[in-house]
Amino acid sequence: MSLTVLRRAGLRAGALALAALLLSGCGYNTIQQKDEAVNAAWSQVLNVYKRRADLVPNLVASVRGYASHEREVLTAVTEARSRVGSINVNADDPASIEQFQQAQGELQSAIGRLLVVAENYPQLKANQNFLQLQAQLEGTENRITVERQRYIQAVQDYNTYIRSFPQNLTAKLFGYAPKPNFSVENEAELAEPPTVDFESPAPAAG
Repeated sequence: MSLTVLRRAGLRAGALALAALLLSGCGYNTIQQKDEAVNAAWSQVLNVYKRRADLVPNLVASVRGYASHEREVLTAVTEARSRVGSINVNADDPASIEQFQQAQGELQSAIGRLLVVAENYPQLKANQNFLQLQAQLEGTENRITVERQRYIQAVQDYNTYIRSFPQNLTAKLFGYAPKPNFSVENEAELAEPPTVDFESPAPAAG
């Protein structure tokens, strides 16, 4: 191998090493790690929301078995679940995130109304299948709150990092933009799982 070839190979290796050092020093590797953390957190958010949606058909079927005439409430839950399922959410699009959040909030409200209706039917409240579904739903709502908060924190961490110097230069160079996040509007309300007090007496018939 000629001296010229060796020299060129050495220069190429040196250039690669220098580029790697510069990228590392400007936060490139950390940007990758934080971006992956956001993606992982988002996947968990989708998983727990899907878990809630999957519980809805059985919940509706249980209530319908005892309160088939509550058509308006049953239909509202079914339609809200359908809207949630029809959304192809893009976590990088603020408008898509807002639409997704609104649809999930509507589903949660519809489920809450359905559980309130169940209060009027003592036999339904005593049904073991319904009790298990209600317990699973409450657990899922708690998980939604946890995973939403983790996602919010992951996005805030990522956005803060890529906006800071000098990694903001690296982010602009490689096309890493700030990510949209869940809005905090009605955050406390959305984070509160629907509850039913099964110890309360059923209202007297009018």
